[in-house]
Amino acid sequence: MSETSGKRALGATTLAAIGVVYGDIGTSPLYAFREAFSGKHGIPLTAENVFAVLSMMFWAVTLIVSLKYVVVMLRFDNRGEGGVLALLSWAANIVRHRPSLLWLVTVMGAFSVSLFYGDAVITPAISVLSAVEGISVAIPGAEHFVVPIALAVLIGLFSIQRRGTAAVGAFFGPIMIVWFLALAGLGLASIIQTPHILQALSPVHALRFIVEHPGWAFLASAAVFLCLTGAEALYADMGHFGPRPVRIAWFAMVFPALMINYFGQGALVLRDPEAVRNPFYLLAPPGLLLPLVLLAMAATVIASQAVISGAFSATQQASRLNFLPRLRVHHTSDTARGQVYIPLVNWGLLILVILLVIGFRNSDSLAAAYGIAVAGDLFLSSVILLVALGFTNGARRALWPLFLVLAAIELFFFASNASKVLDGGWFPLALAAVVFTVLTTWRRGTDILRAKKEAGAHALDDGLSLPLDDVPRVPGHAVFFSSSRGGCPAAFLHNLKHNHVVHETTVFLTVEFDDVPRVRDDDRVEIQRGANGIIRLIAHFGFREDPDIELLLRLAARRGLQLAVETTSFFTSKPTVVSVSRRGVFGWRRSLFGWMLQNSASVASYFNLPPNRVVELGAQVGI
Repeated sequence: MSETSGKRALGATTLAAIGVVYGDIGTSPLYAFREAFSGKHGIPLTAENVFAVLSMMFWAVTLIVSLKYVVVMLRFDNRGEGGVLALLSWAANIVRHRPSLLWLVTVMGAFSVSLFYGDAVITPAISVLSAVEGISVAIPGAEHFVVPIALAVLIGLFSIQRRGTAAVGAFFGPIMIVWFLALAGLGLASIIQTPHILQALSPVHALRFIVEHPGWAFLASAAVFLCLTGAEALYADMGHFGPRPVRIAWFAMVFPALMINYFGQGALVLRDPEAVRNPFYLLAPPGLLLPLVLLAMAATVIASQAVISGAFSATQQASRLNFLPRLRVHHTSDTARGQVYIPLVNWGLLILVILLVIGFRNSDSLAAAYGIAVAGDLFLSSVILLVALGFTNGARRALWPLFLVLAAIELFFFASNASKVLDGGWFPLALAAVVFTVLTTWRRGTDILRAKKEAGAHALDDGLSLPLDDVPRVPGHAVFFSSSRGGCPAAFLHNLKHNHVVHETTVFLTVEFDDVPRVRDDDRVEIQRGANGIIRLIAHFGFREDPDIELLLRLAARRGLQLAVETTSFFTSKPTVVSVSRRGVFGWRRSLFGWMLQNSASVASYFNLPPNRVVELGAQVGI
């Protein structure tokens, strides 16, 4: 690639990153500053408090978003992907020889990603509602249209997800550039009228406020934290675009525009305290108010896109790390492996978001529920790093004091948001508890199944050298699916145990997905032949490809392995969980795992095998 084309590609990716990654944090000015002075958790509106809140916002964003996430956390990836599960994978590798620490980081990682799903539900609801509520500022008496319009916008957003993150980002990128320019323009016009508001850049105002008014500072911190929401989505979306475009977009446009707007809102309420009821929209001249509402609606749709994309990435990683069963994942880009679409997650989120909008009905009610999930996610990610960094060397170990300080700040934010549990904070915690239960139940159940399989006969045998001289051969072709290149497929062992026969042509098929969008046909299949007549067929597919069994058999035929779909039997296995011990207090988890196992996608459906050629051998596994 030439230098010019490389720059063009970087520019296009940066534009798309602005359109996806920064939508969430980019719409925080709609409600974050206002929440500090409104509702039953608001603090008194005084000039001193305005300076203090702005100072807290500036330094919170600088330390948590700029330093922790944009500068440092983007370096902690898993094969180019971000998010707390990528961090968990990295940390687990560091502490893998310390079982107690491995268990600790695994549990924290699972609960952290569970909290992220709570954020992924609340962000679309609060962002779109806060934007649509601007209609009541521009058109008095239009309040009853807010919820129906918000629902229509949200349904439209989730309906276009199948087009892929890149396409959505390319469409949204120019809109977000206009949005950030509008943020900066409105804020700058206000700052020019009240330039001494820039004194709030000094951390002295925040520190004095915390020391002299700790109670108010504690309450204000929950609102200040709202300007950080989106940092965890930024990290989760890294795999969609890579770290460099994310960093360029943040420091070149997003960070300056956000801070200018926040300070502009502060300057406005210093001039007109009544403007605190909605300082963002009141920054605009009356003639530009309605266009600003429409632009805000578009921007909040994009804010929702950031966490939706992050939820897709988190779900895919959870499945890879064995926290979830096999899922149908659609890869939407030939150039970026991380750009995926998962229908089950998309429509599940939409249902929860609709219920949330109908239940809470306004952004003020949702603001109380918003921060706690993100605060918990941020804090747990810092703790995971603290645990792992203690066992690293060099520059990374030097980060330990930094993350200790950041963890203390995030713990303070979490405690502040936890004070709103009864006002709506219970919702993301309840949702996180449900998700955490599902993740850990599947992980524990599959670990038990794997241990029982490894303890069984022939678990360590090489299938290609298994002695079969005394076993009768029957006519026909049989393909047994194997999860690895070695050993014997469970379906083959079950068939051998109960039927005491081996087919004339017996193939162990292993399908592997490579880190390329598409695999050349010449490189797609490997064939290994055993002395016992067993053949191992290893198939390779790219991450943009769906497994094509007919294609595999045609390519295998070129190498002397003659098989036809219509005359070949495909053997799969699916265990059934049965109880062999007292149910106990947590016996319901065994039932949950059994239900998930039975309802998970089968090998036959995942590989689109012809139903009349599939033989599924079940086995009861006692747990």
